[in-house]
Amino acid sequence: MYLAPVHRMAQHAVVDAPAGVLYGLIADALRWPVFLPPTVHVEQLEFDGASERLRMWVTANGEIRSWTTRRVLDPVAHRVDFRQEVLPRPVTSMGGSWTVEPRGPERSLVTLRNDFAVADNARADVDWVKRATTANSRAALDNLRQLAERWRRLDDLVLSFEDCVHVDAPAEPVYDFLHRFGDRADAVPGATGIDITEHMPGVQLMTVELAGADGTARTTESVRIGFPHAGRIVYKDVRDTEQPALLAAHTGEWSVEPDPWGAGVTVVARHHAVLDEDGVRRLYGDGADAVRLARQALRARLAADSGRALRLVREHAEGALARGV
Repeated sequence: MYLAPVHRMAQHAVVDAPAGVLYGLIADALRWPVFLPPTVHVEQLEFDGASERLRMWVTANGEIRSWTTRRVLDPVAHRVDFRQEVLPRPVTSMGGSWTVEPRGPERSLVTLRNDFAVADNARADVDWVKRATTANSRAALDNLRQLAERWRRLDDLVLSFEDCVHVDAPAEPVYDFLHRFGDRADAVPGATGIDITEHMPGVQLMTVELAGADGTARTTESVRIGFPHAGRIVYKDVRDTEQPALLAAHTGEWSVEPDPWGAGVTVVARHHAVLDEDGVRRLYGDGADAVRLARQALRARLAADSGRALRLVREHAEGALARGV
């Protein structure tokens, strides 16, 4: 029986932050989508306090990949070991570890190790995995460093909130409208075109063409993952040809929640974002109120966009019900 050789890789980063801060960011995988660029979404399937199983959706070499992984958490040693259980072809095994070693009260060495094997050890497949692993590991370490070195003010830079609307209609047409968001050209303010393509079952890429106030074109891309039985669609902004001021990262969720008394549904729009400090300084300076003003402005902008979508959802679903569609 042929056993493909195991390939091993390691990347390191020195970070000006305490080891405990870095470990906390690594251990909290549910916040990786808004913290780490390659991670689109994470679902926690099991957790017993010391180990967990996660379903993860990640971008790799421009493609969207998904797998299930088991992680073992060791807060004392500042170590997280991981081993993927369900893998996309041609990868046959993949695992590794995160370790954080103190180098002083506020300085640490972070190491991300990976090992993997691919079917038949095909050179093209090995090279593909190496490129994806190298790029994603570097992006993860760079963002961890940036976040951890802001640890004293990180809570102020992270913004989470939700808005909702009640819809007098069944859950199915509401979810269907959200799933087929691109059918309405006015679903996104300022959009000149919306295209949604399904790259794998339940995973969509939504591309929006926008016209700027100065006449320039802007393109945004979001990965959307649907959970129809749970009435949820999660998404992450993965590309913007002109990143909006104040916004370093943004993820969100649409949730269709049936009323317990059966009179309709509540549609919830959730947002998670990280403020861009350079944008905050450009617009509001370095004053004591700069971050507070930036948070208010960013929340207002995101709420306005999702509020428009919530109104369209209600109009569509209640209108269809009234027409007997």
